[in-house]
Amino acid sequence: MTEHSLTCANHPKVETALRCNHCDKPICPKCAVQTPVGYRCRECIRGHHKVFETSTAIDLPVAGVIALISVGIATALLALLGFWGLFVAPIVGGGIAELIRFAVKKRRSLQLTITSIVGGILGVLLYLGFRLFPFFTYFALGVDLEPGFIGAMLLSFAWPLGYGFFIISTMYYRLGAIKL
Repeated sequence: MTEHSLTCANHPKVETALRCNHCDKPICPKCAVQTPVGYRCRECIRGHHKVFETSTAIDLPVAGVIALISVGIATALLALLGFWGLFVAPIVGGGIAELIRFAVKKRRSLQLTITSIVGGILGVLLYLGFRLFPFFTYFALGVDLEPGFIGAMLLSFAWPLGYGFFIISTMYYRLGAIKL
């Protein structure tokens, strides 16, 4: 009786006794991905992940624009609260994430999350640009500035950056990019 040895489907020179528990294809330990239900090949894992990518092409710009506008406005409004805005910012971030989910009809994908985060970062930068406008005006007109004005102006950016960080990190979590 002759024994027939299996070889890996991706590496024909590697002998193996391991098979994918989904498609039953022979795989070597390099190709195997351990899952809670057993070892699977990378193709089956990729196919499984695509099931969860449900967003459409129009969802990405919608999410980006909503994030840009809402995070920019939220950062401006939280600036009125000062220190206490740091405590309110995560709640606002969760609300913005839910607004985005409602607008895209709860479709999800990694690209949607990334687009929302980039839109949020641009919203914070847009707000900071508006805050810098008087400084650039003084500089362009050649107005003599007081010695601590530049430092005070740069220090005043710490709060909006903090608000933006808490808003955007909460959005990132709520839109499904972090799995605990």
